[in-house]
Order: sequence, then structure tokens, then C-alpha cells
Amino acid sequence: MKQIRIGTLVNGEDAVRLLPQLIPHGFESFSLTFWQSTGQTDVSELAKRVMDSLENQDIVISCLSIFGNALTGEGNNADTLASWERLIDSAHAFGTDLVTGFTGRMPGSIDASMTRFTEVFGELAKRAEYAGVKLAFENCDMGGTWEQGDWNIAHNPMAWEMLFNAVSAENIGLQWEPCHQMVSLIDPIPQLRKWVDTGKIFNVHGKDATIAWDVVREYGIHGPKDFVWHRTPGFGDTNWVDILSILRQGGYEGSIDIEGYHDPVYREEWEMTGQVHGLNYLKRCRGGEFIANPK
Repeated sequence: MKQIRIGTLVNGEDAVRLLPQLIPHGFESFSLTFWQSTGQTDVSELAKRVMDSLENQDIVISCLSIFGNALTGEGNNADTLASWERLIDSAHAFGTDLVTGFTGRMPGSIDASMTRFTEVFGELAKRAEYAGVKLAFENCDMGGTWEQGDWNIAHNPMAWEMLFNAVSAENIGLQWEPCHQMVSLIDPIPQLRKWVDTGKIFNVHGKDATIAWDVVREYGIHGPKDFVWHRTPGFGDTNWVDILSILRQGGYEGSIDIEGYHDPVYREEWEMTGQVHGLNYLKRCRGGEFIANPK
């Protein structure tokens, strides 16, 4: 059984500056992310500089991510599909075999997006398979519902079944996190137990949530008061010991990468305080460092 690494998300365009500052805190993996486009980034040059910064250290790039809408390709998303292709072709230069992001979404219901999803990701899955790369979809709703949304159709387990039926490729799966299910009042534990057994959990984001059940009971979920907040692990409601145990029982050997910059308390000048607490908390939840048995 391989150790599950604990890492964090890093802006790909700023990775060369940030990684040397983050490495001393003890992160074991980094997920490099781009918003809508890889922009003017020379991805090949970035790979060389990133790998140089990780040389002789037991740290990996867990995945490359592009978060945009590859299905419409409109406006600021015009380069999203090409960015998926760019990252797929460059993944191995970063030492990873995983590219992740949103599925994208067509206007209207999730059902209305499936034809375009099948066209776009059917081809991307083939390109990725040829390159020896896997694709994973983050489970963030981005404010969408089943009927309406602008970003992502992969936020509900019924939608996941539709996606994997539409493109039945072994190299497509999920970038899962409990937070995005909890904001929909879904219990993440039985869901993870079910889905890890499918082999479709390719990467895990370390983001938690706090649900104010007193607010839900008094005002409901459409009232004037917030009832849920995204949290850094260690500050939310999720039992991460259970999550790590379920992942291990299911044979998961990837990473949990903390998705920061969401916590309502540990934010701004307290951001890294919260992230490093989350890092050390998750390491404790996995049982600490590996210790060999006596011989």
C-alpha cells in the first residue's frame, strides 16, 4: 500500500515563484492549475523549471488542471479546449499522467449538455489515452443546478453515471472532494465508499465544509442567511480519518491536494496558516509518517 500524499493547489502561471516558498512547509504534492486558459504560459518551459525546483526531493506534481468551459468555447473560454489538449500533451514532462478540470456545460439542463460533452471529451479521452494520460472532472457545481448552469455538469452522482456511460473510457474519472457534495447537503462518506469501488476516483481535493444545521432548520437553504461555508481540512465537519480509510480500502494511491483560498476564517494574511494546519491535520488523519515494522 503506497502512502497517500498530502499536497496543495498552486497557480500554474505563478508556480516557479511559489513552489520554493511552499516546499519547506512539507507539502508532498502540487496540483498546478489554470483558469480558463494556459494563456501566454510556455508549458514546456514551465515543466522544465518546475521539475528543476523539485529535483532530488520526494515531491510530485499530482496533476495539471484547466478550469473553464470547453463545451461552449465562448468568450474567455475560447482557449479552454486547446488548453486541455496542451496539458494532455505536456503532462509527462511534469511527471504526471493526470489532467483535470470542469466538464463544461451547454446552456440549459445537464441532459442538454450530454451530446456536446460526448463529442468533446470522446475525442479528448482518445488523445489522452494515446498519450498515456487520464482525465478527471472536479465535482464543483459553480452555482449550477440540474436545470441551469454555466460551468460544469459533473457535480451530481447521477450526472457522473451519465458521463461515464456517454464516454465509456477507462481513462476518465473524478477529481472528488467532500465540500462540493456537502453544500448540496449530500453526505460524502457513503458516496465515497460507493464510488471508490468503481475505480473512478483519480484525484482528491482537500476541501471541507461546515454546515450550519441550526440555520437550515430555522431559515432553510433559500433564506437570507448563509447555511454552509467551504473550509480548509481540519476546520470543517468531515471525518477525514474515514475518508483516508475508505480511500485506502479502495486501493487509492494518489494524493489529497488542499484547495485553499476559500476558508472564511483562515484567509488573506492567515491563508498559509490555515493551509499548513490542514496539511499537518491530514497527515495525522492518515496515521502520520510511515514507520517500518520491527524485524
